[in-house]
Amino acid sequence: MISAVYNATTEPEAKSPRRLPLGCTLRHLRGWRLPVKVFQTIFSLVAVVCEELVQECYNCSPLYYFEFASCSAFLLSLLFLYVYCTDLYESLGEDKVRKLNFLTVLLIVAIFLSASILLSANCNEPEEYAACVFGFFATSVFVAELVIEICLRIKRKWNVKKHPEKPPNAPSATENQPLNKKR
Repeated sequence: MISAVYNATTEPEAKSPRRLPLGCTLRHLRGWRLPVKVFQTIFSLVAVVCEELVQECYNCSPLYYFEFASCSAFLLSLLFLYVYCTDLYESLGEDKVRKLNFLTVLLIVAIFLSASILLSANCNEPEEYAACVFGFFATSVFVAELVIEICLRIKRKWNVKKHPEKPPNAPSATENQPLNKKR
């Protein structure tokens, strides 16, 4: 009898967001971010696979550096896909995830671009050429994310300067004026 009284006035329970299998959600990967992260991961993986197919190398240092760069880019892009798709995103907070993602992408661009250039200068095998191509493809996708993030940051800063938020309890301009004008 008591439950009948309270059921009519209480709010229904909030529905939890729809999750894919294994507790995954794409809620934080809306718009451009999902395809960019997926292409980063795929191109980095293909670059790793092509590099691993090289049978013999004459100057192996650029190949080893490319291996480090492509494998690091693949693992870090996979890690950020995991962060964006799980509850870890909320645990870390949106600002921390975005800052960490921005710095990581910046670092990957620098390392992957230099590794791709070094490997392309020392290519002798078809597998090395393929690795270079996918290295440049992956680098271009990382650069695209970097450019989009920089544009969004500039836009946010511009909007804040253009429309500064008034504190909730701040008096308006008319409230600061005296009630009786002095003559």
